[in-house]
Amino acid sequence: MKSKRVIKRLSIMTVGFVLALLFVSPVFILVNSSFKSLQDIYINVLALPKQLSFQNYTKAFKEMDYVKAFMNSFAITCISTALIILISSMAAWVLVRYKTRTSKILFLMFAAVQLIPFQCVMLPLVDIMSKLHLMNRPGLVFMYMGFGCAMSIILFHGFIKNIPIELEEAAIIDGCNMVQTFINIVLPLLKGIIATVAVINVMWIWNDFLLPSLVINKNGMQTLPLRTYLFFGQFTKKWDLATASLMLCMIPIVLFYLSCQKYIVKGITAGVGK
Repeated sequence: MKSKRVIKRLSIMTVGFVLALLFVSPVFILVNSSFKSLQDIYINVLALPKQLSFQNYTKAFKEMDYVKAFMNSFAITCISTALIILISSMAAWVLVRYKTRTSKILFLMFAAVQLIPFQCVMLPLVDIMSKLHLMNRPGLVFMYMGFGCAMSIILFHGFIKNIPIELEEAAIIDGCNMVQTFINIVLPLLKGIIATVAVINVMWIWNDFLLPSLVINKNGMQTLPLRTYLFFGQFTKKWDLATASLMLCMIPIVLFYLSCQKYIVKGITAGVGK
């Protein structure tokens, strides 16, 4: 019996190790290539760099106008995420506390919306937004709100169901109106799920390429993912600078994720109580 358990554990560990290598290998190639010259990349992409050099990073930093692109990404991501959190939390609270047939239908609609791929609504969306003259950064934030609220409402909905309604009733007895009850009582209790929603939306918006490429693909307005496309030409591809620019895009969001990852599982599982 012991030998069978040992063999089973070894086989599971072997499969896990192989899967880990498969997942880590693209990241290794990216990091490794960012320190190599273009010639060395073409000769052997898997070979380690002959010498550790940061020239690719300095060149990519200048050519992609990193500071400006970073500020564009930072502003769009922060504003979009803040608005998604505010609107989704309020909508979820109303759907939980004011249970009617309409609220149930609306919740099911929010759940069903997630099954629709973005590519199905991409062209009609761009056509409508162009007619409304919203093909700019405010328009992009508005679209992110529309696409991000559905999942966020579902997460908030599950969490708010576990908040005792007696706290809100006591606030109403003390003279709080609906807005005051939400801001002073409900919102402070949502810190855990707010962190989860923030992490999910920040990672999605920061890394998004397709929607900004359709809306704000103009000089001075481009985000970091759009600026990395600068190194992928029609006839030539600067893999040395491209890999370095991709690393520069990844570093901020990886640091953000590592600092907040504990809230993701904690926030999601907190809404499974009922």
